[in-house]
Amino acid sequence: MGPIKRHKKRKRKRVEKVFDQNVPNPSLPYQPQALDWWDQFSKRITGPSSHSKDLPRFESVLKISRKTFNYICSLVKEEMMAKPANFTDLNGKLLSLNDRVAVAIRRLSSGESLSAVGNLLGINQSTVAQITWRFLGSHGKPRDPPPQVALHGSGDERDQAEAVVDPEMRFLDVVTGWPGSMSHSLVLKSSSFFRLCEEGERLNGKKIKLLGETELREYIIGDAAFPLLPWLLTPYPYDPYQRPRSHNVFVSFNMRLSATKMVALRALTRLKETWRIINGVMWRPDKNRLPRIILVCCILHNICIDLKDEVQCEIPVDDVNDPGYRQQVCEYRDETASGLRDDVSLYLDCFVDRGLSSID
Repeated sequence: MGPIKRHKKRKRKRVEKVFDQNVPNPSLPYQPQALDWWDQFSKRITGPSSHSKDLPRFESVLKISRKTFNYICSLVKEEMMAKPANFTDLNGKLLSLNDRVAVAIRRLSSGESLSAVGNLLGINQSTVAQITWRFLGSHGKPRDPPPQVALHGSGDERDQAEAVVDPEMRFLDVVTGWPGSMSHSLVLKSSSFFRLCEEGERLNGKKIKLLGETELREYIIGDAAFPLLPWLLTPYPYDPYQRPRSHNVFVSFNMRLSATKMVALRALTRLKETWRIINGVMWRPDKNRLPRIILVCCILHNICIDLKDEVQCEIPVDDVNDPGYRQQVCEYRDETASGLRDDVSLYLDCFVDRGLSSID
């Protein structure tokens, strides 16, 4: 009898199955997916049994992008979550940081009453008010203005605001809290911005030479409602006795100034279109906080510009004043500023409009 042959065991190849995480696999036990914060929050609007496809878009409710929202949350986190602040909804559920910021943003952007926002989101209106006030207290103020920016006034019988705006429509200084019956020039002269500019603590950068020994300091521009000052250039008033050459130069200067001023007007229009609480429904405590509300809305406006918020970029902007707006006129002209304005007008006419390399 021959030897018994032993069969070699074949090694089985190990096969690893790779599962696509995005495709449901019936062989795996059910694992519920973590819901996005917005999916849960938006069900406050549509109801708890709503399907994802029926939920409102984030941007349509809050008027800003997710990126901007997340950045704002990071700025206000410490203040918004500070104790004591156990804010809850009508069901007693504790509101998260995102919930609280969304409530405040909705209140500021919609301009709806406290009760309307509370009913929409299932939150008591007093809680909406407290969250909004805490949010308003968690922001600073715009930075100091650079040269060649525009000053514009806007307001009604409730309150008025004067703003310094840069070429990208950022608010760099805001004066609020004065009654709408005051003139723009008086509001300006009553502001700390005016005092600092007069004392040389603002708009005090490097001077440039224009014609001969004429030096131009940093300045802003304004319309006829403001005084003509060395740091604030305003348009020429109409003068039927001007010589034709001078008339053309002055008209050209006024056109340039008007085009630049439109930036400030568009910025104010976008501010009020985006943050509708400025012209919205307010109860008495809100009205007392209107200057703070305007300031914070300006800061949020600046954040959207700095982050290039795509939602904000889609909002149409008109360069028109509010209905009923009346152009004010300030007669005051500083003599030094008057001569400086002439030099600027001549400089622009010779070196910019006509492209000369020297003045004959």
